[in-house]
Amino acid sequence: MKAIVVYLSTSGNTKAMAEAIAKGIESMHVDVKAVSFYDAKAGELKEADAIAVGSSTFYYKMLPPMEKFMSETLAGIKPAGKVGAAFGSYGWSGEAPIVIAEQMREMGMHVIDPVLRILHKPTDKDLQECKRLGVDMAETLKQQVKPA
Repeated sequence: MKAIVVYLSTSGNTKAMAEAIAKGIESMHVDVKAVSFYDAKAGELKEADAIAVGSSTFYYKMLPPMEKFMSETLAGIKPAGKVGAAFGSYGWSGEAPIVIAEQMREMGMHVIDPVLRILHKPTDKDLQECKRLGVDMAETLKQQVKPA
């Protein structure tokens, strides 16, 4: 089982969330990698059984490079059936993770709820929530691949 956590972070907050999510996944003995979306490769996304995507919110939506990543790169690998999660930090409104989750569902992914949104810099408690999301992703993934 493999997972990848892809993020776009403008101030480091969403990156910190991504790293904590990856730690949660790793704690459940699932192979995981956290990468900036600039470094995310279609082959790695295709191989992954679970994909978490995070973006900060800018003017009530995700940042334009992440919009392109979602519509071209992620949609291009046809991720239907994969476990997904959406997350991000925000300063005012926080819509980006909600939009990411909606797009993942439209692509046929099994998205973990709730979508994780954190105001400004994540606190230690927030980072524990991120780890919990990673654990939830890994548990969901393991349930999906249980032998019949």
